[in-house]
Amino acid sequence: MAAFIAENFRFLSLFFKSKDVMIFNGLVALGTVGSEELFSVMAFHCPCSPARNYIYGLAAIGVPALALFLIGVVWNNHTWNLVAECHKRGTKNFSAAATFLLFGSIMGRAAVAPVTWSVFSLLRGEAYICALSEFVQPASLDKFPAEYGAEALARFPCRDVPANLTRFRDEVTRRLKYESQLFGWLLIGIVAVLIFLTKCLKHCCSPLSYRQEAYWDQYRSNEDKLFRRTAEVHSRVLAATNVKQFFGFVALDKEEKEMVQEFPVESAQPSPQWNAITGVYIYREDKGFPLYSRLHKWAKGVEGNGPSPEAHEMLFLAS
Repeated sequence: MAAFIAENFRFLSLFFKSKDVMIFNGLVALGTVGSEELFSVMAFHCPCSPARNYIYGLAAIGVPALALFLIGVVWNNHTWNLVAECHKRGTKNFSAAATFLLFGSIMGRAAVAPVTWSVFSLLRGEAYICALSEFVQPASLDKFPAEYGAEALARFPCRDVPANLTRFRDEVTRRLKYESQLFGWLLIGIVAVLIFLTKCLKHCCSPLSYRQEAYWDQYRSNEDKLFRRTAEVHSRVLAATNVKQFFGFVALDKEEKEMVQEFPVESAQPSPQWNAITGVYIYREDKGFPLYSRLHKWAKGVEGNGPSPEAHEMLFLAS
């Protein structure tokens, strides 16, 4: 049982595999902050009407956050690797822990932008004040005129209130902004603690040394860059070959002519090869030698994804 638990906890190294991820998350957060600031200045206008304030205020925080979350899921390569894996091979190779942590990685990265949006919306406080001003109890305000009720409170965010309510408007705004910013700081604290715990678990549970993990990160980055660059050249040369076969000639510039001469392409790769290098990858070792990706495993001629006497699964990785 202890070995089983230790093996599943090793899957935690799925999170925050490299500094590139942290840099990307930082850029996403900065972009989200700028978008939220622009939205607040250009698009946020509280209706200052009972029943509408609450819906509008929550929508201003929740709807953009939901849209950013869905965009993050769609843009994450892990999502489509998982879809391809389920379509081609099913989930028979995944344990419950591996599946949970894969989804956790996808959700965690997709949550960077919506969490940032929510935090800065709460720190600004405008949407929170708009949503909850009408729910402030008049009895909690010292000497609040009895003839005014929720409708007057709902107009506080717009500052369009009778002169005798200005003092109460300032007090309500100050109180709600305090609550909004408190929730924002609490959300920051919770996220920071979760990131810290995840990083600690990742380093404690990873079976790889620090240097090997650094090499693995470099290999994956270089493989991806070279694969994309080579695929672009291969597809261009193959397209030129097919166009020439159809028309009898192909209009190429000097650089493309040199490319076609240097890299002759006869045909496209067969589908089984594409399927073999596509999908979720489980890090393995073959006779003590690491296999760093599906492409690496295919190049070495290693078949299957399950454990065997010659290949030991150590760590779950979506790449």
